[in-house]
Amino acid sequence: MTRSSGQAATAPLELAGRVAIVTGGGSGIGRATALLLAERGARVFVGDIHARVDDDGQFARLGITQLPCDVRRAADVARLIDTAVEAAGRLHIVVSNAGVNCPGQVPDVSEAAWDECLDTNLKGAFLCAKFAIPHLRQAGGGAIVHTASNAGLLPRAHDPVYSTSKGALVAFTRALALAHAGDRIRVNAVCPGPVTDTGMMAADLASAEDAQAAAAQFIQASPLARAWGRMITPAEVAAAIAYLVSDAAAMVTGTLLAIDGGKSLGVPPASTRCDN
Repeated sequence: MTRSSGQAATAPLELAGRVAIVTGGGSGIGRATALLLAERGARVFVGDIHARVDDDGQFARLGITQLPCDVRRAADVARLIDTAVEAAGRLHIVVSNAGVNCPGQVPDVSEAAWDECLDTNLKGAFLCAKFAIPHLRQAGGGAIVHTASNAGLLPRAHDPVYSTSKGALVAFTRALALAHAGDRIRVNAVCPGPVTDTGMMAADLASAEDAQAAAAQFIQASPLARAWGRMITPAEVAAAIAYLVSDAAAMVTGTLLAIDGGKSLGVPPASTRCDN
């Protein structure tokens, strides 16, 4: 997958000729990632449990293929990967982005909710890797990126099940990177903080008594978000993913890239200051 040093030096972020799969690509971070990878030249196949049946203008313009895919189901994941390989002849990039939240304390979380969270956030990444790695090997290498969370870097008291799923995904990322470095397969994770315009954030705000106050709390939890007065955007996370799958990151593997406005650094000061 890696180009010669001369080619990489001229256009390290270019993805022309690459074939990419993005799960959970119908909205939020996944959609922003699919669009950016396609804009940089990749042929992109999106899998989403809520895949749109109507024509998506932006996806159509960029030649992005959408398929229904529940990442908890091996048959769905295998079909997504097989479709991409059959259509494009190879596979270079896998972005395992599909994920769900699981708020609540353990005594209040049902077994079904636990299964949904772990199966989506962890088993989904496992299934993508399981079915994609043989094709990545055949292509001479490739890149896998998991969408984890700052909740996987530091445990969170208010959603321990979600935090557990993302912590396990972080461990899976590092173990997979170590296991497949010899295959020239790089495996990294992005660990976002509060991201606006996602299904998960929309659900969090919809369930709050005061959505505006809840949004302000999310912003206050991250020192940089507080300083800028806004949340992280899907496009900012997508840009990090695009870097990790590109030749610019040819020697980057097992990395956990926090895109959380400093939320995982620790307890921020009571107030922040920005001098212009």
